[in-house]
Amino acid sequence: QVQLVESGGGLVQTGGSLRLSCAASGRTFSRYAMAWFRQAPGKEREFVAAIRWSGGSTFYADSVKGRFTISRDNAKNTVYLQMNSLKPEDTAVYYCAGDPSGSYYVDTLYNYWGQGTQVTVSS
Repeated sequence: QVQLVESGGGLVQTGGSLRLSCAASGRTFSRYAMAWFRQAPGKEREFVAAIRWSGGSTFYADSVKGRFTISRDNAKNTVYLQMNSLKPEDTAVYYCAGDPSGSYYVDTLYNYWGQGTQVTVSS
């Protein structure tokens, strides 16, 4: 079993930055691809970014490409999401997810989820 705990959310002004962290328990963390999803009020959960187990390949939604960076430190069992140039439309609850059984872009294929952390970007 793997437990995921997100942190780092908060309130930031447009153009600001935040770094989210997702700490994982479990010895097999380094074997899993990891991802970040987000869900805004009244909207469906959407893919943000993913990273392979080795960290060698990353994937991004078009809406965040060039602004967000996903990374991982397998020695610390932690995955990060550096968010720069934040916009009001980035406001959402951000979820960490791990161990997809198929496409990295589909939330229902992930086996492990964190509880979420709120990110609010004021205009």
